[in-house]
Amino acid sequence: MNQPTAQRGLFIGIDWADQKHDIHAIDREGKGFHQQLEHSAESIDAWVAEMLKLAGGQPIAIMLEQSRGVLIYALMFRENVLLYPVNPKQLARYRDSYPGGGKSDPTDAMYLARMLLERITTLKAWQPDDENTRLIANLSQQRRKLVDGQTKLRLQLTALLKSCFPVVLELFGKQHQLPLLLSVLCRWSDPRQLRRADRRLIRRVLSEHSVRNEHQQKEILERIRAAQLLTRDDAQITPSAMAVMLLAHQIQQTLKTIEEFDAAIDEAMKQHPDAHLFTNLRGAGSALVPRLLCAFGSQRDRWEDADSLASFSGIAPVTKQSGKQRHVHRRFACPKYLRQTFHEFADCARRFCPWSKARYRMLRGMKHHAALRKIARSWIRILFRVWKTRVPFDCDRYIANLKQRCPDIIPYLAQES
Repeated sequence: MNQPTAQRGLFIGIDWADQKHDIHAIDREGKGFHQQLEHSAESIDAWVAEMLKLAGGQPIAIMLEQSRGVLIYALMFRENVLLYPVNPKQLARYRDSYPGGGKSDPTDAMYLARMLLERITTLKAWQPDDENTRLIANLSQQRRKLVDGQTKLRLQLTALLKSCFPVVLELFGKQHQLPLLLSVLCRWSDPRQLRRADRRLIRRVLSEHSVRNEHQQKEILERIRAAQLLTRDDAQITPSAMAVMLLAHQIQQTLKTIEEFDAAIDEAMKQHPDAHLFTNLRGAGSALVPRLLCAFGSQRDRWEDADSLASFSGIAPVTKQSGKQRHVHRRFACPKYLRQTFHEFADCARRFCPWSKARYRMLRGMKHHAALRKIARSWIRILFRVWKTRVPFDCDRYIANLKQRCPDIIPYLAQES
């Protein structure tokens, strides 16, 4: 339950920056004042103590952009400090409601404080999850960043190889051959070196990556020896080879680090009491299970109902109606990583889960991503109940109930995969 507005000693808006934060505080009498705060642990500790003193023993309420995680981490777990993270787009729209439309750090802090004061009765203070859930959430987010970074590195490497070293892409360019490709490039990033390389050494590298067939090895060696250089200009080849070597080592190290993250996530999941609720979901692999768990979190009173989570995550659409005009579109003001989690799970589930597959067939007239959002919203309702009751999802039982509630889906369930 939220405390009454009168019990907040100060309403504070913080506009975050790398070196300093602009702060606007409004007291219980409606008087506001502006401050600047250096971004250091000592300055933040001293500032919190000063604000609590000004609040006269009452809690202080702080609104800040939810994407600014560093500052949230510095302020969480403090007594009498209530945090209200807000989506940056919500702040932008609130700012646009005032005449002038100007933007600056001090005015953004003022708008945050005003928004908090005006909407305090409808807002709920943010409560962090337990330590293990936060660990899994941070590991999963960092892992996703590494995967995205590795994808970018591979695209750069592919583009570079096409321009200077196409033969290795022809020989080892398939997805499952990536470790072999990287091993070859880390040894011979220059195509001239590979053409002159000892046959026994090339055979050894091939054997290390399960290419042991003698005829296949001979064919690869002949392709390497017969490969023509795109250019013989050393001024072009040498810098390209250096860049290829760097990218190959970076991708190798990134893949190794991703494996370490996977091991850490698996270990943390073994200790989590809710892990069994998500591990049996069809379509949720080792990467999506921890993300789904953290999407719901450990605070069972965080969401009033499934629709609250669907709206917050951006899966539920926004409806705008004026007179006879009605427009429905997807939600933009939402945590992108959270929306991505449900969206990706819906895409995986429609391949492996029978009812999701049937539901996707029913929605064939829609665009692909719109259909996935509908499936994701259904999954949020299902998983919300699973999360609340702590009873794992039974797919067969759900399908039996679905046939009674929605007979139209039966022909789609009967279709072969």
